Amino acid sequence: MAPPQKHLLAIEGMYPPQIAAYLDLAESFVLLNRTGKTPRDRLRGRTLINMFFEDSTRTRVSFELAGKRLGADVINMSVATSSVNKGETLLDTAATLNAMNCDLLVIRHASSGAPALLAQKVEAAVINAGDGTHEHPTQALLDALTIRRRLGGLQGLTVAICGDVLHSRVARSNIFLLSAMGSRVRVVGPPTLIPPAAERLGVEVFHDMAAGLDGVDVVMMLRLQQERMTRGLVPSAREYFRFYGLDEAKLAHAAPHALVMHPGPMNRGVEIASTVADDPLRSVIREQVEMGVAVRMAVLDLLSTSGANQ
Repeated sequence: MAPPQKHLLAIEGMYPPQIAAYLDLAESFVLLNRTGKTPRDRLRGRTLINMFFEDSTRTRVSFELAGKRLGADVINMSVATSSVNKGETLLDTAATLNAMNCDLLVIRHASSGAPALLAQKVEAAVINAGDGTHEHPTQALLDALTIRRRLGGLQGLTVAICGDVLHSRVARSNIFLLSAMGSRVRVVGPPTLIPPAAERLGVEVFHDMAAGLDGVDVVMMLRLQQERMTRGLVPSAREYFRFYGLDEAKLAHAAPHALVMHPGPMNRGVEIASTVADDPLRSVIREQVEMGVAVRMAVLDLLSTSGANQ
């Protein structure tokens, strides 16, 4: 098993054996979670702090569950009522957290690079739970685990990532991970929501859903991130759904076995039709949530072990 880094800040730059180490351990935690036999002594005596500067439900709760299932002492820091809201800088917060001697620190922040800055200033292992439009590494890992369990692997698959790619840290992390693991990645969306020079990331760019979904193994839809848009990049929700929302007619262009994914929260009728999101045969959106807990258990376990050995 390849040793992990001290921190998990990004997928970019990770090698396939490092990615596989997280996925393989997470696989074992899926089985343990389903039987209720999770190893609650793995992180006994360790402290995990969840520090979310942006709203979150799935990610924050799954990190909390993951920590508790491994026996860690879990603290959810309420940024809205903390000293950060009174003008304390991120570096001041880092000094405070360092004095608390926590072992694992999960951070979500609106500024790209904030977790990397924090990692330079604290002794704890830092896990990026999403920073600006940069990356969301644990989401990419749970997406990869979901795909691997359903389709048997990642090598040789064709994955279409559709929608607001420009503002999506989920898309960036998935592009890096899937490419590293041998998948072929397409990005599909209106020109206003595709990053400039996206081809440099090693992806194929499509502006038409029928062409972009032709024969793909996985369709990964993304949320329209209105909060990150500085100007109107789409004409209306109705028009967006007409051309880029995933419905049964557009999904018919994908391979018959194609999986449908969405990192959530979903805007039904904007990015995806309810009939597709709730399709029991094609949609793995609920399974992604389950895989999220197992992946975050694996991340906490591996980084805790790595930190103890340094």
